[in-house]
Amino acid sequence: MRSWPSVYLPPSDNSAEHPFLRLTNSYTSKMQELKDAHVASYVCGITPYDATHLGHAATYLTFDLIHRFIIASGKSLHYTQNITDIDEPLLERAKRDNQNWEELATSQIELFREDMTELRILPPNNYLGVVESMSTVISYIKSLMDTGKTYELQGDIYLDIKAVQDALENLPIALGEALTIFASRGGDPDRAGKRHPLDTLIWSSKRPGEPSWSSSFGTGRPGWHIECVAIALSTLTGQTWSDPKSVTSISLQGGGSDLRFPHHYMTNVQARAITGKSFANIYLHTGMIAWQGEKMSKSLGNLVFVSKLREAGWGGNEIRLALINRDYRADLNWEMRLLDDARSTLERIHSALSREEVAPTHEVVLKIRESLADNLDVKGAISAIIDWCEQTELGITGGSAGQLSRALDLYLGIAL
Repeated sequence: MRSWPSVYLPPSDNSAEHPFLRLTNSYTSKMQELKDAHVASYVCGITPYDATHLGHAATYLTFDLIHRFIIASGKSLHYTQNITDIDEPLLERAKRDNQNWEELATSQIELFREDMTELRILPPNNYLGVVESMSTVISYIKSLMDTGKTYELQGDIYLDIKAVQDALENLPIALGEALTIFASRGGDPDRAGKRHPLDTLIWSSKRPGEPSWSSSFGTGRPGWHIECVAIALSTLTGQTWSDPKSVTSISLQGGGSDLRFPHHYMTNVQARAITGKSFANIYLHTGMIAWQGEKMSKSLGNLVFVSKLREAGWGGNEIRLALINRDYRADLNWEMRLLDDARSTLERIHSALSREEVAPTHEVVLKIRESLADNLDVKGAISAIIDWCEQTELGITGGSAGQLSRALDLYLGIAL
């Protein structure tokens, strides 16, 4: 599938060695250095039944900062993002609106591309929908079935979670809480006949009125978690399922914190069921964006859309800065004043950069690097830039506006 246009990146200033990027692994709560020379990154994409809201944007902007830092450090980046273009919410919305589900998905994917372009987010190397990847997903389901860790229930196929070593013992939350969240996020813990309530659906047999695909194990469509296993590992590991044990872990998997469980945990369980290895070395999750005290979600209908902000006259730089200038792991209560603050900050930086003589810039560029390397401390980076603005406004000279302007673009994605 076509992604969105590439974004120009200024060359990196390699006058000083880049530090390793240190990130908090969501499952261990420990900081890990991203030392891979070749970084394989997988970020879960949208289910295209509505426009891009600020929760989506905040997640993709966070990983854009990571990807920019990786490239600036001289490492190679191989990045895959999926699109869940066949799923219950999409089918339900299409039915509600009396619209063809494929046409609905196509229209929302196009709007998503426009939003990503306006926010200057680097496009993935692989931008893949589940529908176009169906043959690959089906082959991975067959490989999982060949392990003997699945079972059939009324035509549906489930993974037996107890058959995967330590899968229940390593749950990131208590079992009772896991069951509650599982039920609210696409799971079916109360279904009669399952071996364990947390067994995940791998293949759903054909339902009346729903799209389906043929396979050697019946007609139907895949479960959510195995779709990501298939798309990520087929594009990022360079291995095939002819020798599943040769498949390596990817460097990084990420998404919003609502994906921490069950989606990302179960993706890891399903990958380990086949390969014996963790799906990813580092798991990263961004905080939720709330509006008027409630988490933004399509089910609640309390969404602030990127496209609507753009229509109201807010620029990509302003939306971008308003969303990244925070601790990415923390939840954020969205307020329109954040855009006002971002606009004021950008105007001040632009004014300082426009002077004929500016304060020294070498140290502030190093501070931007160091701050971002420290778990994406954007606030620290912006603070250093504001300190530089103050020095410039006082008439201190000796710097290069071009050097700092390039660093802003390269590391923060802000082009002034």
